[in-house]
Amino acid sequence: MKLLEKLKNLKTLYASFIVILLWYLLHFIVNSAIVPTPHETIIAFFLLLKKDLFLHIGASLFRLIAALLISVLIGVPLGLMLGMSKRIDSVISPVVYILYPIPKIAFLPVLMLLFGLGNVSKIILIITIIVFQIMLGARDAIKEIDTQLFYSMKSLGLNKAQIYKNLVIPAVLPKLISSLRVSIGISISVLFFAENFAATYGIGYFIMNTWSMIRYVDMFAGILALSLMGLLVFKFIDFMERKLCPWIYIDNE
Repeated sequence: MKLLEKLKNLKTLYASFIVILLWYLLHFIVNSAIVPTPHETIIAFFLLLKKDLFLHIGASLFRLIAALLISVLIGVPLGLMLGMSKRIDSVISPVVYILYPIPKIAFLPVLMLLFGLGNVSKIILIITIIVFQIMLGARDAIKEIDTQLFYSMKSLGLNKAQIYKNLVIPAVLPKLISSLRVSIGISISVLFFAENFAATYGIGYFIMNTWSMIRYVDMFAGILALSLMGLLVFKFIDFMERKLCPWIYIDNE
């Protein structure tokens, strides 16, 4: 187990080394201040943390995590409802199929008019992206469960709560976590865009503000902060997957 963890850490270091190497290569190819070196960016990153970059990271993390939690609280019950009831699924799913493909970023002006220019409109925008992924992931996971398993559990005398605990939830969790993992990248991209409108704090605002002031090293420090924030969220999701779904790692260990 410890050896496996060490190998995974080595993979992370290896990936970081490749990214830094490509970054240096890009710097020498461009040969311009527009693309600073990694070591300049890292130094600027730590210097900016002592100033206001930490506040920008905190603001973005708050918006992203709040949207994730609310999306789970809304999406999971709805997904379970759709998966367990064909009648409800036949009514709700057509509406979801119409709304889901619409680029959610198009709703930002409407959300800002309805909920103001602060955090609420930005959080709701991210929720509109994540909640569909979670809801459909939970629904599809239930549909993949063999119907005979439900009959078997009922024949053993298990009530509805026990069936959910021992069959439905374990089947839904891996799909739910995969849905979260897929939606994180899109959510961070949308957050970056949203933070450029009527915001004074946030990584998106920081990056574009430093770009407008031609502070390219600071701009790349902001991009680095955004990447690290995404990595942190991904690692947290991986951690939760290991805690909540340990059985999917048994074959690999």
